[in-house]
Amino acid sequence: MPRLSVRSIYLSAILVAVGGIFGQIGMNSSVLAQSTLRNDPTPLYPPTAPPPNVDPRRIQRRPLETDYRVSALQRDINGNLWVGSWRGLARLDPNTGSVLARISLANFTIFALAQDKVGRIWVGTYEGLQRVDPRTNETTAQSYFFPSRKVLSLLIDKRGYLWVGGDRGLALISPDQGLLMTTLRDLPGVSANALSLDPEGQLWVGTLDGLVRVDTASAFPINRIKDLPGTTVQALATDLRGSLWVGTPNSLIEIDPINGRVLRTVTELDQRNITALHVDQLGSLWVGTDKGLFRYNPYRGTLLGEVTGLPAARILAISANTDDKLWVGTSEGLAWVDTMTGIATPHQSFSRSTPE
Repeated sequence: MPRLSVRSIYLSAILVAVGGIFGQIGMNSSVLAQSTLRNDPTPLYPPTAPPPNVDPRRIQRRPLETDYRVSALQRDINGNLWVGSWRGLARLDPNTGSVLARISLANFTIFALAQDKVGRIWVGTYEGLQRVDPRTNETTAQSYFFPSRKVLSLLIDKRGYLWVGGDRGLALISPDQGLLMTTLRDLPGVSANALSLDPEGQLWVGTLDGLVRVDTASAFPINRIKDLPGTTVQALATDLRGSLWVGTPNSLIEIDPINGRVLRTVTELDQRNITALHVDQLGSLWVGTDKGLFRYNPYRGTLLGEVTGLPAARILAISANTDDKLWVGTSEGLAWVDTMTGIATPHQSFSRSTPE
């Protein structure tokens, strides 16, 4: 048997120690990766005995905090209100506020709603597009090859086609045929955050870098407006006169959609983070911000007041008004606003906090 020198023995000991260390690191990294990738609050232990006095069969899951964000609202052809939240989808009677149905979805993070010409509800989530039959409440996942699975905006154009805006472009779908007609992957400004039609039936897209006007027949960009105050367009609405209203992180802007000319910036709302816009049947413009909901008269250019009594100050969605009611989704739940008094009442089934 050959004799080992002291130096050889010393080097062998170092190699064994280093190998053990890297082996332990590999094991811990594997466990950490499993813990990170799993969307599961149950703790994971390495392949050794659990901590003292802990029975792994009796580990309790930590309760997840309920999220009351109401991020999308859609009135249907029957006058009912669809409420998209981070807890799922529901249908309400807007006159009484009673919940008519709750629809189970594979993914609860809803960001956009739209209704097609035959009454089907299209639901945009962070995991793709789904369709709901309101007669049966049956949900069908739509497996289209979009530029991205993350759906941020939806709109039905005058022909009945569905436009789907995502964080990596725009897609056009025929709801009747169930076909993906085309995609606009190289959308200037990248992300289709908000959609609106102008009086000529063309599509305006709010992006990370201003506005893009898209020809609805060819799905080809025909105009672009850059260098807007605030840059990123977060909300769009077309008023009864045909003006396009644009909400950015620090401005409310009126634009002539035909020639793309900026008409004015509303000074009363300077430095306000505009998060939602809606024009009601009387022509009033409702402006949602991260610090309240305001009513604006676009004809006279005057701010009419701020709504009180909302569940939270951050506004995420505004619905078509029913009778004298306006429904509003906030970061802490749903409320309806009496348009005569400007006072909001939280919906008890969809709100957590006391009014602000």
